[in-house]
This record gives sequence, C-alpha cells and structure tokens, in this order.
Amino acid sequence: MPTIQVEGREAILAEEGQKLVLALEDNGVDILHRCGGNARCTTCRVEVLEGDAGPVGEAEAAILSTKGIHEPNIRLSCQIRVHTDLTVKPVMTVSESGMDPGKRPLD
Repeated sequence: MPTIQVEGREAILAEEGQKLVLALEDNGVDILHRCGGNARCTTCRVEVLEGDAGPVGEAEAAILSTKGIHEPNIRLSCQIRVHTDLTVKPVMTVSESGMDPGKRPLD
C-alpha cells in the first residue's frame, strides 16, 4: 500500500490505484472537491512535494491551463491514481474556505 504524507499530519495509507482525493477524504483530510471529481473546478488541488503522481491527463491539463495554473507540481487530487508514496499539501480545504466540500467523487 502506498503511503501518503500530508503536510502537517500523520502519514496515511492508500489502496493501490485509489484516487488521491478519496484517500485524503477517507482519512480525515477535509479536501474540497466541488465538481465531484470531474476535473472541472480545481478545488481539490494539491501541491505534490515528493513522489511521482503520474502523468497529467488531457482534462486536468486543460482545466489547469484555463484557470491559469501552470506550476508543474500543482495537481488535481481527483485525477491522481495513487501508485507510489507521495508527500502532498492540500491547496484548499473545507475548514480554510468555509465551503461545502461538494459531491463525493466516484472511485
């Protein structure tokens, strides 16, 4: 099982191939996902501090570009399938934004 180190928290375990957003939420990280994991809103952004989050898909690249987000280590957690250990920092959280997290993404 890959280990996810979330900045400022204890490490969590993720199922191989699990969406990062679900691994985070299932382990108490109050990550936003306003579009339900469809790569449309960018509220589930994470900064990948260490590890290989895999390739950026077309939908993710398009929405990040549209929103003016060009940093290579900023990714959408709803588009990352966990296969290796990662260290991440959520960019937006429910507690910091005061927003409703949104519909739970499908696996």
